[in-house]
Amino acid sequence: MTKNKTPGDMQPPDPWQNLILASLPAEDYKRLLPHLELVEMPLDWTMSESGDHVNFLHFPTSGIVSLIYSLEDGSSSETALVGNEGLVGISIFMGGESMPTSTEVQNAGHAYRLSRKVMKHEFALGGKLQHVALLFTQALIAQTSQTAVCNQHHSLDQKMCRWLLMTLDRTNSDKLVITQEAIGKLLGVRRESVTQVLGQFQKDRLIERGRGHFTVLDRSKFEKRVCECYMAVREEYERLLPSKRGAKKTAST
Repeated sequence: MTKNKTPGDMQPPDPWQNLILASLPAEDYKRLLPHLELVEMPLDWTMSESGDHVNFLHFPTSGIVSLIYSLEDGSSSETALVGNEGLVGISIFMGGESMPTSTEVQNAGHAYRLSRKVMKHEFALGGKLQHVALLFTQALIAQTSQTAVCNQHHSLDQKMCRWLLMTLDRTNSDKLVITQEAIGKLLGVRRESVTQVLGQFQKDRLIERGRGHFTVLDRSKFEKRVCECYMAVREEYERLLPSKRGAKKTAST
C-alpha cells in the first residue's frame, strides 16, 4: 500500500467525496479531518484477511472494495461490495474485533483511513458518525442477505447483471477493468461459465469485450434483464443512506 500519493498533476481527492464523511455536520467533520489519512487502494490489494484484527476504518472516495468469503477448499464468493457510499471495517465499531470475510480491492481508487482509536472515540460520542455508520451497516446486511438469496435462486445471467449494475453504480465509467477469472471468483462460478455469459452479452450488444476489460454499451438493457435483487438492494441503500445531492450540499457548507 502506498500512502499520501496521487499523480503529480492531480489534486488529492477531498474526504467529502465519501458520502458518509460528507453527511457529517461541519463541527464533526472539522474535528475528524486532522485524523484522516489519504491512502491508495491499488487493484487486488487485500486490505484485511478473514479473522484479522482491523486497525483502520477506510472511507473510499473512489474505487470498489469487495467483501470475500473463502471456503477451506479454496473456492470463494463476494458477499457484498462497497464504494464511496460507505466504509470498510465495521468490526471496529460493532465490537466483534474481526470479520469472517476478507476485503479486497476490485476497482482501484483512494480512501481516507481513520485509526481504530479515533473511530471508537467518535462512535462513543453518539453523534452523526455513529448514526450513519450504523445505517450503512444495516444497508450492508441487506446487501449480503439479498446476495445470498440471489445466488441460490437466480440464473448466472441474472447474477452477472446484478453484479454489473451494482459495480457501475460505484464507478464513473462504463468501462470495467477486470478479468473473467476475477468475475468468476467474485460470483463463485467457473471461468468458463463467465465466458459463456459474457459472450451472450456481447452477442446481444450489451457489452464490448477486450482483453482484461469490457465496456457496457446499454445500461438500460441490463436493468430490464436483471432480477429483482438489484432494485431491492438499491432501494434499501437509498432509503437508509445520505444521497449524493445531500452530501454535496453538506460538503460545500
